[in-house]
Amino acid sequence: MSRQSMIALGVAIILGLVAVYIANAYIGGSKQQADLGGTTKVAVASVPMAYGTELTPDKVRFVDYPNSSIPPGAFTNGAQLMPAGQKRFALLTMGVNEPILATKISAPGAGASIAALLTEGMRAATIRIDDVSGVAGFVQPNDSVDVLITRSVQGAATATQVTDVLLQNVRVIAIDQEAKNSDGTPKVARTATVEVAPIDAQKLALAQQAGSLSLVLRKPGEQNNPVVETVSMNDLRYNMYGGARYPAPAVVGGFAGAVAGSIERSAALVSATSSRAGSSRSGGSSRSGGSRPRAKPVAEKPSVEIYRGTKSDQYKVGGR
Repeated sequence: MSRQSMIALGVAIILGLVAVYIANAYIGGSKQQADLGGTTKVAVASVPMAYGTELTPDKVRFVDYPNSSIPPGAFTNGAQLMPAGQKRFALLTMGVNEPILATKISAPGAGASIAALLTEGMRAATIRIDDVSGVAGFVQPNDSVDVLITRSVQGAATATQVTDVLLQNVRVIAIDQEAKNSDGTPKVARTATVEVAPIDAQKLALAQQAGSLSLVLRKPGEQNNPVVETVSMNDLRYNMYGGARYPAPAVVGGFAGAVAGSIERSAALVSATSSRAGSSRSGGSSRSGGSRPRAKPVAEKPSVEIYRGTKSDQYKVGGR
């Protein structure tokens, strides 16, 4: 065989190998693309399903889903979704054509229990509410609330009512015996079931015996307030510098001097008034047996205190 023939044969072999490699790559890519672009039958709801709805063949149908978009937990055959002789129930509301996922339905043979809706390590606790403590019926399942407790605290001389923030950002999982969202119409309920940690469940049980509980509806996703205060009867007044203290450092700020001066003047005024009243009473007692007439008390002129920034001025008002 001549040299030229050997070269031609070598070139032909190399070109053949390249052609085989390209053909294999093309066939493999086409097969992979076909697998990704293909479809699979996935179970979806054929009718709207609410909490507690039993899954039956007439409520389920199978539709083609792209293989690359099948959601985790989806069912691809009826035997897997509805085993023979074992009932399953919807635990969450599902709309028409919404995929039926394992997290949205009960286990085979298990009933529709809100226990399946609890997060790992959490507990369900029920508290008593009414139209006021339940935010006029606007609290619905899956809302987030704060829990307040109002109780009587024994002071040095007498008991007083106080209100504390017991729990923050608590998820409501059921109102009365309904664990699904309603159409938004307010409904006055008697109980609310919330999802809490085990220690918080103990707090709720004790709090219901110690006082009354109220729910405060909060915006979804809002962060917890790190500063909470105890509100007592003394805080029920319209006073810029009194009442619940937070966020006093940010609000009062540079008014601290004016506040201190106002408090000192108020204390002095109360003290002076008490002293005059005591003197008047003691003087009247000592002269009760004599003929000297009782001195007529002098009425103190009213005054107005005006703040300009952090400076305050007092002005007497009224006649001479």
